Amino acid sequence: MEQAPDLERPLAAVEAQLGALALALTQQDVDAIERAAADLHTALAAAVDRYTRAARNGGVPQPLRLRLAQAGGQVAAQREALARATASLDRAMDVLLPRPTAAGLYSAIGAAERSAGQSGSLLA
Repeated sequence: MEQAPDLERPLAAVEAQLGALALALTQQDVDAIERAAADLHTALAAAVDRYTRAARNGGVPQPLRLRLAQAGGQVAAQREALARATASLDRAMDVLLPRPTAAGLYSAIGAAERSAGQSGSLLA
């Protein structure tokens, strides 16, 4: 079994980067978010590599497995929070800056073109 300290370091790095990303998200600091996300990606890759090797060579101690699962849950929660924030921002942008409609779609001109040139039936 791989030594617990050898597994502790990469997990601690992941936890630290999760904290840094959470702080950057709270502060809405775009540059810090990008840095923290990149650093988290690097830390996660290193941890996954180390833990995969440990699992093949005898296993991972239960307390570290639980912490790794908690870190995975935090990653999922941050991803979900970011997705919700992005969707909210997209809705706000649509209200503030409506997208132009496609040619003839829901416009007075489109209604006139539709009634004049199309019956509304579909041809297969």
